[in-house]
Amino acid sequence: MFRAMQTPPTLCDRTALARNRARATEFFLHDEVRLEVEERLTEVNRTFTAPVIITPFAQVWAGLAKTVADDDVLDLTAEDHDLVIHALCLHWANDPVGQLVQCRRALRPDGLFLGFLFGGQTLHELRACLAEAEAEVTGGLSPRVLPMGEIRDLGALLQRAGFALPVADSFTKTVRYRDAAHLMQDLRAMGEGNALAARLRQPTRRAVLARAAALYEAQYADSEGRIPATFEIICLTGWAPHDSQQKPLRPGSAVQRLADALATSEVRLPRTHGEG
Repeated sequence: MFRAMQTPPTLCDRTALARNRARATEFFLHDEVRLEVEERLTEVNRTFTAPVIITPFAQVWAGLAKTVADDDVLDLTAEDHDLVIHALCLHWANDPVGQLVQCRRALRPDGLFLGFLFGGQTLHELRACLAEAEAEVTGGLSPRVLPMGEIRDLGALLQRAGFALPVADSFTKTVRYRDAAHLMQDLRAMGEGNALAARLRQPTRRAVLARAAALYEAQYADSEGRIPATFEIICLTGWAPHDSQQKPLRPGSAVQRLADALATSEVRLPRTHGEG
């Protein structure tokens, strides 16, 4: 019996996401991903001549490679690139497998894909406190924080998309903030505010935010009263199939500049963000 293809559920309100990103001023996690790319490319004995970077913030990658926006349909041409980097925006995709398939098709045989996105441990402290606070104050829960995949599930997406030698690994960065309000202010500055299609369309009740802040401080604050926020970044690595394949990447010590690996000049942005 013929079975119609299922349309992926709409997770993201792209209009709201674009609005959030237009107000973004803080890119320190994207800078971390850029450094991670530099480190991982040192493990590949190759100079890439046709790279492309999928990113909502082209300025982070200025002067290094062609960039395209992370639209549902990517502005990519089949077999036009030997390196595709999906830079910390795959977690907002309504169809992540579709994004990966488009990236694979854009690669030449034996081309390399690197994809970075937030993993399931990201903001686990904030998510737990918000859920507990909302349940206490309102008696229910609403979609407030983007659901994020676990590393095993995300690695399986590479195989579904047709990549060879799929590898998924992760690293974490913990940032400390004065309080929950400071953290949520920083999330807005990153362009990572709530853009869920199913989000509530009215402001969160002050009582919920106040209770969440109190829980956060009580459960997580250090001796100086600062609260930690965990960001887990998952790296997906895969190759366009070819008879002769490179070995899977392993993180290593950086020995060359990213610009050298991409055979281009480099424009560096100032790193202005420390621990909150």
